[in-house]
Amino acid sequence: MTPDPTRLARPASAIDDAANAYTAKLLELDPGFATELGMAGRETEYRDFSPAGFDAQAAAARDALDSLSALAPVDGVDAVTLHAMRERLGLALETLETGWPLAELNNIASPAQGIRATFDLMPTATTAHWEHISGRLANVPAAVDGYIASLRAGAARGLVSARRQVAAVIGQCERHAAADGFFTRLAADASLSPDAVEAGTGDAGTSLPEDLAAALAANAALARGAYGTLVAFLRQELLPQAPARDAVGRERYALASREFLGSAVDLEETYAWGVAELDRIIAEQEAVADRIRPGASIGEAKALLNADPARRIQGTAALTGWMQQKSDAAVAALAGTHFDIPEIMRTLECRIAPTQDGGIYYTGPSEDFSRPGRMWWSVPEGEDTFTTWAETTTVYHEGVPGHHLQIATATYQSGLLNDWRRNVCWVSGHGEGWALYAERLMDQLGFLADPGDRMGMLDAQRMRAARVVFDIGVHLELAVPERWGSGTWTADAGLEFLRKNLDISAGQLDFEFNRYLGWPGQAPSYKIGQRLWEEIRDVRAERDGAAFSLRGFHTQALNLGSVGLDTLKAALLG
Repeated sequence: MTPDPTRLARPASAIDDAANAYTAKLLELDPGFATELGMAGRETEYRDFSPAGFDAQAAAARDALDSLSALAPVDGVDAVTLHAMRERLGLALETLETGWPLAELNNIASPAQGIRATFDLMPTATTAHWEHISGRLANVPAAVDGYIASLRAGAARGLVSARRQVAAVIGQCERHAAADGFFTRLAADASLSPDAVEAGTGDAGTSLPEDLAAALAANAALARGAYGTLVAFLRQELLPQAPARDAVGRERYALASREFLGSAVDLEETYAWGVAELDRIIAEQEAVADRIRPGASIGEAKALLNADPARRIQGTAALTGWMQQKSDAAVAALAGTHFDIPEIMRTLECRIAPTQDGGIYYTGPSEDFSRPGRMWWSVPEGEDTFTTWAETTTVYHEGVPGHHLQIATATYQSGLLNDWRRNVCWVSGHGEGWALYAERLMDQLGFLADPGDRMGMLDAQRMRAARVVFDIGVHLELAVPERWGSGTWTADAGLEFLRKNLDISAGQLDFEFNRYLGWPGQAPSYKIGQRLWEEIRDVRAERDGAAFSLRGFHTQALNLGSVGLDTLKAALLG
């Protein structure tokens, strides 16, 4: 077989060995992480969600930093690893010291969602797969008990998420605990079905053995009961202690911002930039609206686009097909031109998520690519009509050249990057910033020349700019820009601001509003990350002159894997 020149290799260094050892420890501590990576072993287990589990995480981070302290980099790859690990692990320990990880609870990224979500990534092709699922269902109660113990420990230190977040999670957990909820449906619908690999066992749609089906049903009932226990705890014990105030304040916000960016930014300057960026994008939208119909406002132009039958999709099956077609076409057009896309990375599956919480997300491939990268669309209940003009840019964001190229490339470069660089380090400002960079790039490359598709891209960019303003403004309680009101930001004032700037359904708006309030610092990382990605590319282009290659820049950048923004800048401009 001819070697693939895009697959790089280098001898493992002492720093790589330390990084790999730390990754192995994380996999030992968190079997769900192994499931996320598609690794076999301990498929029925969960991590320890109790305070003891956090103590173990802290000990592992300290040990890793100690092992790195005596090591010197042997090449540029090592230098990036050392810079990134010191920043990430040091910040993790600083965050654990605050106690807030014990109190982690929000409507999108907390154990309340994660305990359930691991089932989305578990294969279902064989009886052995379903035995793993059954075993993990049986362990949901212990995972939930550990989570409750941590929430209690956090509350004892006066650390409780805002009342709005607790109420939102109660609603989510009630749905999972219901007689017709996720766990019941998972067991009831169980059959041997096609998955990411050729199973070679049974035919698609074949019923499971009776004893396994019975065990699944019984363990699903245990999982349902555990979520019922969580609902009772949240409602009766945690909710009365939850503060009404949504703003988390400067100290906690600054720490969270560093977590999601890998950089400490000037929050006031970033807020002012977000306000100016929002104004600029609105002006661009006004120009596109005039192209759609001379003299039309943005709202009028969108109404025309929504009324166009050629831009509407009915039903989730049609949505899935459209997503897949757009994704496949992007891969075909970009491979070998603006990006190096190895053959093994050219499969990207588009799916409807099994939940109805709202949101669109990507999950990476398994180590051997037997489970491909996947784009998931979580459609809120009752929504069945979709507009292509609004969603084309999302396909590029989540798929190619967005998250799929980024995450799958890191997985692919196993000979270049150690296990921690490929599988552990994920910085939102880097990853989501790249995805927004990808959206703008597709516009610059002509893929969004249609005024409707361009309006959709600008709408997505406008949403991300508005989130910078909302997130920093509300959590730091800054002054409202004159264009949008007066006084200082509150959550309620912020909701009206979002309603004017986010053209999404009522269900999605509610989800996003709660997400920003409960996950401080995460939402602005997209636009701030895009800002830095574009600045780095432009500096490189100016510095390299005629020698600059966009494809070469992309290859070098993607081969780094995900790192903090300070590390990224040092690696690409140092």
